[in-house]
Amino acid sequence: MRCLAVCQDELVIRMLDEILLPGFEVEFIVESRSVARRLHEGGVQVIAGDPRLLDTYLKADLSPSTCVIIEDTGRRGLRRILEPVRDAGGTLVYVLGIGAGTAHRRAEELHAEFPDVSYLSMAELFGGPLLTEFSRSLTRARVQQYQRYFSDADRVLIMLHNDPDPDAMASGLALRNVLRRTKTTAIIGAIQGVTRPENLRMINLLDIHVEAITLETIKEYDRVAMVDVQPHYFGGLVDRVDLVIDHHPEQPGYTAVFKDIRADYGSTSTILTEHLRAVDVNISERTATAMLYAIKTDTLFFNRQANRVDIEAFSYLYPLADAALIRKMEGAEITLERLEYVMKAYRGGALNEQVFCAFLGPSIREDFIPYVADFFLQLENVKWTVIAGIVVDSLVISVRTLGYSKNAGEFVRRYFSDIGSAGGHRAMAKAVIPMRAFRQKFGDLNADAIGPRLQELVTHFLHEPTAAPEKKREPVAKS
Repeated sequence: MRCLAVCQDELVIRMLDEILLPGFEVEFIVESRSVARRLHEGGVQVIAGDPRLLDTYLKADLSPSTCVIIEDTGRRGLRRILEPVRDAGGTLVYVLGIGAGTAHRRAEELHAEFPDVSYLSMAELFGGPLLTEFSRSLTRARVQQYQRYFSDADRVLIMLHNDPDPDAMASGLALRNVLRRTKTTAIIGAIQGVTRPENLRMINLLDIHVEAITLETIKEYDRVAMVDVQPHYFGGLVDRVDLVIDHHPEQPGYTAVFKDIRADYGSTSTILTEHLRAVDVNISERTATAMLYAIKTDTLFFNRQANRVDIEAFSYLYPLADAALIRKMEGAEITLERLEYVMKAYRGGALNEQVFCAFLGPSIREDFIPYVADFFLQLENVKWTVIAGIVVDSLVISVRTLGYSKNAGEFVRRYFSDIGSAGGHRAMAKAVIPMRAFRQKFGDLNADAIGPRLQELVTHFLHEPTAAPEKKREPVAKS
């Protein structure tokens, strides 16, 4: 497509020339013959002429299909350029704001007289790419710090949460790549092994080894990093690590040499994708497949806690991954065991004010509890699910919401953080509480009373008034 740019500032001309080529066939109309000569010698296509004269545009062969960009420095005289452009047949006309004036006010003034002309500010044209590059540079500097700090360690532990999910395991693989380590010099470990069927399929298909560790063996490593989890999760038993990379809300009570915590990201794998890209690390098909699957599962394919960066990471990883393997990993999640727990919840649970609560009793596996919570959230007229079960000697509570109103993570922290581990996002949360502590706080409830008690707590929480957000103040223009 042909583009005719009316500019007098040499720096702006050179920037536009870089941006528009090779997608556009671009020529610049420049009034100063000396500037035009210098630009021409530098390889820029230039037409010397007065931009206020109709004849200049006729000689430039302006047609209705030519894209015209006119530089606006904020000074008067823009109308004297727009009128001959329109008289010469220009219809695709854009004004590029260069000056320091208020772009919004300038655009309104222009639109009132030339309604078919579009206004762009320099910030709109360069701001996005510039911020992206600046952000990538900061990430690159941060990652290089990690690499230097971990470079002299003989043994590195990349620690995951108990019964790690796809995001934790994929993030472990990615961080090992970021640190330029092998599976012998950087161990991916967890205190509890992988138990969920879909996660077992993932580690088998992608040959991921998650080593069983204990709190005592952590001390044997020269450096310890945590991904998709923070030390508070382990109940104060781990109070210092070297690196934490996580997408859950930041928690207090520990120290770390480096932290990269981004609670607005839908997955930790999204953060690690940015790390890998920032330092130009080659992402293998295996790692890309694991990370793509992790982003998909942690965001429920962008239906939960996802934003632009998650979509960008997914788009970047997609051509690098093995889609057929992902389909195998997803598999059929409904098993007879899981269906049994769904029926327990159905028989013993209750739906009240779009909140479904149920107590499952003893559970042989912890993953049955969040599975049931996810399952009942799909029902019509259900906006919250609170499902609890006993695993060993602890009460495990999984909370799921559609994320429209109050925060699930805030709910579990409000009622359970003082007696156990509790946290999460707006749309999903979890609490793990020793049964002894639960009974001390809420009474020695029998099995039939635990579900209704949880229902009371969440109903009270949802009925509390929400503080109205403060109105943003309009910026005051300086005179």
